[in-house]
Amino acid sequence: MSIYSFLRLFVLWACLPQFCCPELTFRRTPGLQQMTAESHVPRGDGKILHRQKRGWMWNQFFLLEEYTGSDYQYVGKLHSDQDKGDGSLKYILSGDGAGTLFIIDEKTGDIHATRRIDREEKAFYTLRAQAINRRTLRPVEPESEFVIKIHDINDNEPTFPEEIYTASVPEMSVVGTSVVQVTATDADDPSYGNSARVIYSILQGQPYFSVEPETGIIRTALPNMNRENKEQYQVVIQAKDMGGQMGGLSGTTTVNITLTDVNDNPPRFPQNTIHLRVLESSPVGTAVGSVKATDADTGKNAEVDYRIIDGDGTDMFDIITEKDTQEGIITVKKPLDYENRRLYTLKVEAENTHVDPRFYYLGPFKDTTIVKISIEDVDEPPVFSRSSYLFEVHEDIEVGTIIGTVMARDPDSTSSPIRFTLDRHTDLDRIFNIHSGNGSLYTSKPLDRELSQWHNLTVIAAEINNPKETTRVSVFVRILDVNDNAPQFAVFYDTFVCENARPGQLIQTISAVDKDDPLGGQKFFFSLAAVNPNFTVQDNEDNTARILTRKNGFNRHEISTYLLPVVISDNDYPIQSSTGTLTIRVCACDSQGNMQSCSAEALLLPAGLSTGALIAILLCIIILLVVLFAALKRQRKKEPLILSKEDIRDNIVSYNDEGGGEEDTQAFDIGTLRNPAAIEEKKLRRDIIPETLFIPRRTPTAPDNTDVRDFINERLKEHDLDPTAPPYDSLATYAYEGNDSVAESLSSLESGTTEGDQNYDYLREWGPRFNKLAEMYGGGESDKDA
Repeated sequence: MSIYSFLRLFVLWACLPQFCCPELTFRRTPGLQQMTAESHVPRGDGKILHRQKRGWMWNQFFLLEEYTGSDYQYVGKLHSDQDKGDGSLKYILSGDGAGTLFIIDEKTGDIHATRRIDREEKAFYTLRAQAINRRTLRPVEPESEFVIKIHDINDNEPTFPEEIYTASVPEMSVVGTSVVQVTATDADDPSYGNSARVIYSILQGQPYFSVEPETGIIRTALPNMNRENKEQYQVVIQAKDMGGQMGGLSGTTTVNITLTDVNDNPPRFPQNTIHLRVLESSPVGTAVGSVKATDADTGKNAEVDYRIIDGDGTDMFDIITEKDTQEGIITVKKPLDYENRRLYTLKVEAENTHVDPRFYYLGPFKDTTIVKISIEDVDEPPVFSRSSYLFEVHEDIEVGTIIGTVMARDPDSTSSPIRFTLDRHTDLDRIFNIHSGNGSLYTSKPLDRELSQWHNLTVIAAEINNPKETTRVSVFVRILDVNDNAPQFAVFYDTFVCENARPGQLIQTISAVDKDDPLGGQKFFFSLAAVNPNFTVQDNEDNTARILTRKNGFNRHEISTYLLPVVISDNDYPIQSSTGTLTIRVCACDSQGNMQSCSAEALLLPAGLSTGALIAILLCIIILLVVLFAALKRQRKKEPLILSKEDIRDNIVSYNDEGGGEEDTQAFDIGTLRNPAAIEEKKLRRDIIPETLFIPRRTPTAPDNTDVRDFINERLKEHDLDPTAPPYDSLATYAYEGNDSVAESLSSLESGTTEGDQNYDYLREWGPRFNKLAEMYGGGESDKDA
């Protein structure tokens, strides 16, 4: 420990109050006998005071913290009046830290502290003391409680809860504006001395800020601090105990102070005049350019609104404020024309959106600039005199007649000649044409309103000097009607008359149609081409007419069909007429006039199917049914080789073919076994009808010396592994019986080559059916010799 610290501790210890005025801090346990001595002390008023002499004696009730001596620190002494000094009493200490932190001498009652004590950990300790007889272990004094209080020394410096503070204050604030308060804490005892009395001072940050010594409140120290000049400040604050006196302990903290923005700066245009250019062909809404006023403020304090307040282009241009970039975007408001005006002047104003009244004295928070916009010339396409054209023409005009003229001009100052063409995609039939020089439209084919009433054409105008500059215009040609079509029957009429008809009987009501469309509407007239003794026509004057009979009764056996020519005329100019023929059948009817039957000739009319057609249809249906029945019957004859799981039997494939003898070369040829390539010729047998034709598989050709048995075995293996083979057992006969059979061969073909004789006389005993065989083999040796 340094000499300075030791002297400071000694002075504090020497000034402790226990040396002059000890304080009793323990309580005697109730119920126990108190050993006291009384003394009488006279008072000034003549009364006598009674003072008790306490049985316990002690010298010290306070203990200095942070003791640094090598020996145990002496706390105090316990002593009883019963103690004769012969060691018969024993002192016992209990309570906080007894036996560990505090120990007592059993004989003398001296109490010592065994280690350094920190008041900041525990400020006082409560202990209980008792004196007992060492021999009988009975207490000679009642147990008493007392407190050892730890006296503080200045061993803790002030500390701030945060190493770095962050604060802000508006710029342009008046002097003394509070910024932030910092507070330091000292762990020493605030009720004893000045160890915990903290005083604040500023070490860094003058002359901009100051701090109140007692409260730690930081305030502005300079007027009109401008954020645009300096925005960030770093202030260092010191907290010192002992009231700031020399020798006190201290701690520091850093406060970062930011000046926040206020709207104390107006917007300013960097230039007094701004020049912009725009093409005359720019459509409405096109951005011409932008203007921007700078504002030293930030955030909403820098928000600006732009508007056009004057100039000769206020009706041609507009300005929009872009909030993200704080720019004024000038756009085209109306179509421009270089030939009419080439320069416009605008006066644009920029003003702060949010103005702070406190800073009106700094001047108006707005600014203006002059914007000059030059219109640039472009080679514009031709301009038609109209947005569209409508021409009307009658359908009977001659080919080559001019139906109308379109007009266009070059709007540029240097006018260029115009060439007109017709978009052939709008006139695929090439009915019209146009004069390339003057734009006159004329017909190149006859017109027909009944085929097409409207023609929608497109005319293209292009500059001769610059053919890429073109303009299109729509031309609508309406074809006017001319009465050039005669009326006709509205529908096909299937008319009949009953044999028992009476004169004046209505047999048919007719009407007509006309492809023409007169302005006053259609009006038709009906009449007979000639006087008819059997029928007459009566015009109803509503574009319909009635066909009436003129005689009594008709005979279908004499005349089965009547042809009645009817003349139909219209009412337009020139009058058009046509003759329609009604075919009237004579039929037998009942008394109510309902048709029952007509002649055979009448049935052949197109009103329905003829008898021959019906018979042909019936024959076709019968033939189809017969073919279908035969196919079904043929399919039922084919049964599967295995009918069911229970019906398991040997499958015998019967071919019912004995071959055609030696000349039948297509039925079976043993040479095919040795030459499989022969099957590639795809020869079909003539003696059987194949049901399904399978494509033969190509197999390797066997050498000439290959045994037939080996060849057959190879073929059997191939068929066993063939995935297209049928899923049932089958018997394939190759006419090879092998050799070395134990039972010998039973074939009669081989018996002729054996050395032994064989008797076939028994064949004669089998009956007439075996006579032929008996003759063939009955010869015995003669056959061999032959």
